[in-house]
Amino acid sequence: MEKHVPERMCVGCREMKPKKELLRVIKTADQIFLIDTGQKANGRGAYLCRNEQCLEAAKKNRGLARAFKSAVPDSFLEEIQAFIRKG
Repeated sequence: MEKHVPERMCVGCREMKPKKELLRVIKTADQIFLIDTGQKANGRGAYLCRNEQCLEAAKKNRGLARAFKSAVPDSFLEEIQAFIRKG
């Protein structure tokens, strides 16, 4: 019997992918945006593919803003971009 692999939808390309392949970003109760490398932090989470095309798509379709139900600061989007580029 195959083990169940949890999947999440990327807010950029809107494709379902295994959770481990995606980058989790969160908004904490204190309205602070963070990149959740451990994928276990408390807060409202959204998932993105680890590439710049999906980040650009998420900016264009307001995927992150919709997931967090609030505007996402440009500084945080730049932080995500730097994290993706670093690999």
